[in-house]
Amino acid sequence: MKESQRGQVLLIIILVMTVALTVGLSVATRTVTNLRTTAEEENSQRAFSAAEAGVEQALQNNIANSGTFTNNTSYQTSLSALSGIEFLLNNGTPILKDNPEDIWLSTYPGYTNPWSGNVTIYWGNASDTCTTSEATNSMAALEIILISGTKANPQLTHFPVDPCALRSNTNNFEVIPAGGKTIEGKALAYKKTIVVASGLLIRVVPLYAPTLIGVAGCDGFNANCNTLPSQGTVITAVGTSDTTQRKVISFKENPKLPIQLFPFILFSPK
Repeated sequence: MKESQRGQVLLIIILVMTVALTVGLSVATRTVTNLRTTAEEENSQRAFSAAEAGVEQALQNNIANSGTFTNNTSYQTSLSALSGIEFLLNNGTPILKDNPEDIWLSTYPGYTNPWSGNVTIYWGNASDTCTTSEATNSMAALEIILISGTKANPQLTHFPVDPCALRSNTNNFEVIPAGGKTIEGKALAYKKTIVVASGLLIRVVPLYAPTLIGVAGCDGFNANCNTLPSQGTVITAVGTSDTTQRKVISFKENPKLPIQLFPFILFSPK
């Protein structure tokens, strides 16, 4: 064999070995990556399950706690009251039509420490449209019921409000002009301010359409603000598996108003 041919054979062997090594390294890298991804997904699922277990324990015992499991996972929970000058109702999700939501103005469960001040209810979106057809209407009216006084002798005051002037001739609600604010990153288009004296609770019922609702312990000009009482408990649980952590946040709201304190028929539009 000539010297030039021997050099070509050697070059071919080197090229083949290089290609084989490249393919082998690629397969090995992909295998390692897949194994790592599988392990991370498994740890993520374990951490999530541990966090859920922590939430369940906190809901049952109503205290912050921690715990460990045999599969090298653990959880840590913390509890905080949902209160403040302003916040969204229903954990920041739209409230369904005709579905009541309560705003506590006193201390649960004894209805103690009645609250006084200005309360402004915000709702709706600037893109909402009002039509006489329930199928196409997206603008909600509100029935706001203020319960004040004492648990033994509650006083009920109704505030039916509607931003849709088209419906005012038939439902006789107070027509609300546009003008809201942004709460927790959500832009709300309409507002109704109520002056509260010795308030126990406010029940808000969306009518005609579901809507997002927020509340502030201020007047309509965002002044004269006071912190509203606790609406429930926010439970935060962090689950850990190996180095992976997952967080679960749950809201345990105060129970709905019992019928014994609400002896009346809800207002219904004509």
